Amino acid sequence: MKKTGRITCLGIAIIVEIIQFLFLSDFTKTDTIIHVLILLIIAWMLGYLFDKMKFYIQRMNESEKYYKQLIETIPDAIVIHYQDIIIYVNESGKNMLGAQKKEEVVGMCIYDFINLNYKEIAKKRMDDLRRDHKTTNNVEQKLIRLDKKTIYIEISSRSIIYEGKEAILSVFKDITDKKVETEGLLQKSEKLALVGQMAAGIAHEIRNPLTSIQGFIQLFKSKYPSDAEHFTLVLSELERINLIVGEFLVLAKPTAVIFKEKAINKLIQDVVTLTNTQAIMSNIQIFVESESYIPPIICEENQLKQVFINILKNSIEAMPNGGIIDVKIKLKENDKVSIRIMDQGVGIPENRIPTLGEPFYTTKEKGTGLGLMTSYTIIDRHEGELKISSKVNEGTTVEVILPVCPPSTQTRQNQ
Repeated sequence: MKKTGRITCLGIAIIVEIIQFLFLSDFTKTDTIIHVLILLIIAWMLGYLFDKMKFYIQRMNESEKYYKQLIETIPDAIVIHYQDIIIYVNESGKNMLGAQKKEEVVGMCIYDFINLNYKEIAKKRMDDLRRDHKTTNNVEQKLIRLDKKTIYIEISSRSIIYEGKEAILSVFKDITDKKVETEGLLQKSEKLALVGQMAAGIAHEIRNPLTSIQGFIQLFKSKYPSDAEHFTLVLSELERINLIVGEFLVLAKPTAVIFKEKAINKLIQDVVTLTNTQAIMSNIQIFVESESYIPPIICEENQLKQVFINILKNSIEAMPNGGIIDVKIKLKENDKVSIRIMDQGVGIPENRIPTLGEPFYTTKEKGTGLGLMTSYTIIDRHEGELKISSKVNEGTTVEVILPVCPPSTQTRQNQ
């Protein structure tokens, strides 16, 4: 610590004593010595206090400077207001409030940015904060920027001392994207609930007459054996209708399915065999490529087959001029298997990809959007992922990622 203060006070004390010695002759030598000692002690104490005060003022200025620099680098928006008037805003706060310069918002009332429906709540929170001096919890509010754009924010506030004033520091966090995403999920959930109710009703209404028709066909088959081949074909088609109705029930509610260990290579090969006839008729070839060893997965075989049949049919329908569909199976991250189905079809516009899988949304002229939605539901129940990427006039890639059996489970079952 510098001793400037103490030296200055000591010099003043010496000058005072010299003046007394020269002009006030009634002082004795002993008095002079005593006065000098007293003044030296006082000078030293004053100098010490002066140096201490100067040191702490310097430290305080440095801390305030560092504090402001820190606030400027924080990604969250920070606004400091005194008696509801903004006296400071950091760079992120300036951008969030839609200003080009900080001077545009400094001096404005904080409530000028709060939506009318949220203003009373905001005022009550500020009044409570000034009274109780307790940090407020995060609360959602609607903010109107200078450019009139509306955003949703989370805000928390606390009392601080800023430039000698008892002010309030508020931290803003933009949650507009999160809010939109949540509302989208809510709407999707409502659609799914509606579709589930419709699916359950449709399945019930169809299966009742279907049972009667199957019974009569069986009767006609035994009565007219010469036409047994035709009746067998009709019965097989009725059974297929019954399976399609079963797909509706997947949308209605989780069914009591039994998950078993299956080889994904074999399952994919069975699906390709089933769809090859339609592919050949459309001048399309399906090639399957797999790594040498893929661990088994735990699944409900028929549901997964339904998913891959839906995907392959979509790929075939997207290739009216023929082409090649590549199916690649490989391990991913050691505990997952990736099945990628790549076509050379017309593709899907990028802005439509996020809405795929929603009920009644489809890129097909006569589609319902329920096939892909069913696929998403099934993959989700298998704790997997379904990802779609596409480029217009280049093709679409659908990737299904599924967890493989844990090694301990495989070993135990093999034994």
